[in-house]
Amino acid sequence: MKIAVEKVRETIPEVERYVKQRINEFRTLGREGKTHYDFRPFLEIEYDAGIFSELCFCILTANSSASMGIRIQARLGDEGFMELSYEELAEEIRSHGHRFPEQRAERIVEMRERWEGIRELIDKEKDSKKLRELLADPKSEYKIKGFGYKEASHFLRNIGAEDIAIIDRHVYRFLTENGLYPEVKTLTPKRYLDAEKVLDKVCSELGVTQAELDLYIFYIKTRKVLK
Repeated sequence: MKIAVEKVRETIPEVERYVKQRINEFRTLGREGKTHYDFRPFLEIEYDAGIFSELCFCILTANSSASMGIRIQARLGDEGFMELSYEELAEEIRSHGHRFPEQRAERIVEMRERWEGIRELIDKEKDSKKLRELLADPKSEYKIKGFGYKEASHFLRNIGAEDIAIIDRHVYRFLTENGLYPEVKTLTPKRYLDAEKVLDKVCSELGVTQAELDLYIFYIKTRKVLK
């Protein structure tokens, strides 16, 4: 634990202002329904985004890269995600080199049809962990296709939730490389929550939130503060 904590602690002064900026962008998105992202100096991209386009970004980023998702989100915006046909969406996603353009376009079109109910749920349920369960549980009527705990956590963090972990490949490697969690073939829901508790301890040691810790670890692994 000590080594991992020190790695993050040493990183904080280097990028704290960018992490704080990103957290404020997330908070604004959750509070006002829109935000302005500025990813400089890590990517020369800035744009306005709404909550539906943020959900689409998280659909695109699953098993892909944040930078690719950002570029597609910047290109399409809320109107593009909401209004383009399935064929047009698939072609736009394919043009950015995404491995699964048809699948992701299909999921986005499906979410358009269900968005009103999902949006109402987000407004009503203020417990982020309960909300994550509803978005990720296959038995839930609010389940988002392709979302497990990681993807649901990603979306909720990006609209202002700060107490849940996004255990993607970068965070998982950080945990295993620093002896904080054993290597496993599959990160089941139970294992995910166990790993999240470990990250809670790191947060307590550093005095940061899960939302902030994720950005610091992502920077350690990629040298970028994205989302």
